[in-house]
Amino acid sequence: MRAENMRRLTVQLVCRQFLRLIIETRELTLALLIVALIIATWLASPFFFSMANFRAITVGMAPTAIIAIGMTMLLASGGFDLSVGSVLALASTIVALLIIDGWPIPLAVLAALALGAAIGLANGLVVTKINVNPLVATLGSMSIARGIALVLTEGFSLSNLPAAFAWAGKAQFIGVPFLVWTTLGLVVLFDLAMRHVRFFRQIYYIGSNERAARLSGLPVERVRIVAYMLSGLLAALAGVLLASRLMSGTPTAGAGLELQVLAAAVIGGASLRGGEGTVLGAFLGVIFVALINNAMTMLAVSIYWQMIVTGTVLVAAVALDMLVRRGNE
Repeated sequence: MRAENMRRLTVQLVCRQFLRLIIETRELTLALLIVALIIATWLASPFFFSMANFRAITVGMAPTAIIAIGMTMLLASGGFDLSVGSVLALASTIVALLIIDGWPIPLAVLAALALGAAIGLANGLVVTKINVNPLVATLGSMSIARGIALVLTEGFSLSNLPAAFAWAGKAQFIGVPFLVWTTLGLVVLFDLAMRHVRFFRQIYYIGSNERAARLSGLPVERVRIVAYMLSGLLAALAGVLLASRLMSGTPTAGAGLELQVLAAAVIGGASLRGGEGTVLGAFLGVIFVALINNAMTMLAVSIYWQMIVTGTVLVAAVALDMLVRRGNE
């Protein structure tokens, strides 16, 4: 009986150490999984290794990656934002409306970005000053932003935009779209900031232990409000770039995007309990989810099954995170 108990404890210890190793080396594990997924998809479909397909993957996932940066900051601080998809759609609609009304393109872009930051500010104030649960606060702003976009356009996409507006969405540098360069630049910038800049490091302290952060004199509310503003700003930027690429403002764009962004951030190492996560990890998570969706598209799997798989991957990532944390406790 004692030998049986020892064997069971040994198996549990090995499993726990294996799960902890996966979590602690999340970025390396993700990179290896991405390589394995690329090889598997290449073997399954001869059309995978083509410039057209890689271009479609990188350009298609760019808005998700930009929004994932803000979501990672919020998750690290102990919050989250479900309105990002709707903010993307509203920014896309607003920039198109203003340009059609004769506004100079730079001013229209700035107005759309300011609107995104304002929605983030409203989310942050409601969460920190009125103590409304982030789920309820951002669920409400999600509905409001999407509703405004639909009311302004009566549900139709806005097109007939000037050719100059397409520059950000379609220009290239050494064969790589400007949209992809912008995304990579933002990922590097915010990843370094989260690792080395004092203000962004405070996000981790607040997310790990809010009470200790307050006792240490950290400006908890101000940091969280700024994180929500940055999340709204980045979602609006993604909407402007999407409108530039598609040359239209689309009020239905970004539907369900918040689920993909959350999945990517959690897969990349962010925790729903706060205090953890890196922008690089979230970016790798975005690539992983985009490759899964691309593989299913290559294999002619329906969009409905893609949604099921994305949801399953999210639940599996969260469950794995919870199992390891329970083991650590």
